[in-house]
Amino acid sequence: MLDQSEVDALLAAVDSGEVQEQQNSSRIFSRHRRDAKDIEVRAYDFKRPERVGKDQMMALQTLHESFARNFGASLSGFMRTIVEVRVATCEQMTYGEFIGALPNPTSFNLVQSNALEGQMCLEISPLIIYPIIDRLLGGNNQDLFIPQRPMTPIEQRLISNVIVRGLSALGEAWESVRPMKFSVVAQESNPQLVQIVPPNEVVMVIGLELRMGARAGTMNLCIPYNVIEPVMEELSSQSWFAVSRNESSSVATARLQRNLDQAGLQLSAVLAETTITLRDLAEMQPGDVIVTTQHHALPATLLIEGEPKYQAEIGQHRGRRAVRVIAPLPRGARRDRPIRTNSGS
Repeated sequence: MLDQSEVDALLAAVDSGEVQEQQNSSRIFSRHRRDAKDIEVRAYDFKRPERVGKDQMMALQTLHESFARNFGASLSGFMRTIVEVRVATCEQMTYGEFIGALPNPTSFNLVQSNALEGQMCLEISPLIIYPIIDRLLGGNNQDLFIPQRPMTPIEQRLISNVIVRGLSALGEAWESVRPMKFSVVAQESNPQLVQIVPPNEVVMVIGLELRMGARAGTMNLCIPYNVIEPVMEELSSQSWFAVSRNESSSVATARLQRNLDQAGLQLSAVLAETTITLRDLAEMQPGDVIVTTQHHALPATLLIEGEPKYQAEIGQHRGRRAVRVIAPLPRGARRDRPIRTNSGS
């Protein structure tokens, strides 16, 4: 042991150059003879082994960014206000570190998938839970007090409607990898009482931020590695984006075409246009003649949802008004102002 005077003398000798700092030289033993300067040595923590590659973590983050967008849209419609959801972090750690960083009490939900073995954890911070509950009960979140207590059964029932919508959006996001349905199997307020995996087991934690007006909170999705291990090969960035491209090129195109085929459109035919004064319109009587700038022999314009698309002739078919398409309008044939007219059949 050195006293303070000896420590000061040693530091002064190092600064003056009388004593040289000891350089810790390390030797590298390898089967292949290579220059040690060209070898990159990185520290490896055996307590926190990285079992998920960077490309898989990127694919996992991209997948849950899609989940955040869908969940935010669903929650905004349910809450009748704008709710922003975004992915804040995506990292891997031990289950003990994840549990130790959670507040107590909180909303801790055990989630299970029908396509995977084991359970996941979905934790929602009380900082956003109670503003959501206050909004559902008709409050305005002004001067809202966040209680430090477990949720009551009524509050759990209210927040379960939010969790169900979140799990539905999560299933839609995972559908590009493997069809899944998620459900809550248990709820707890103290995370320390729940141990789904050993404390040193590696888990993937996706941290999301929820913002509703001036209130904000976090939501963490914890996925143990042994649960997600069967789909890790499918979750690699190359295969995941390939699945996404196949989905967009074949299935999504067929689904979009099928939905568009059933969409109803409003058709209207315009014989001619003119401009009159409001006085002339008010004094108009039966038998008055309206003069237009278009010749009577020219075809009418057929509008689809207000956009001119075809030239047509107006007539009757079996006692009903009808139009017969003559030719499509040339590209770029648009009107400078919208046309208001009665719809024809």
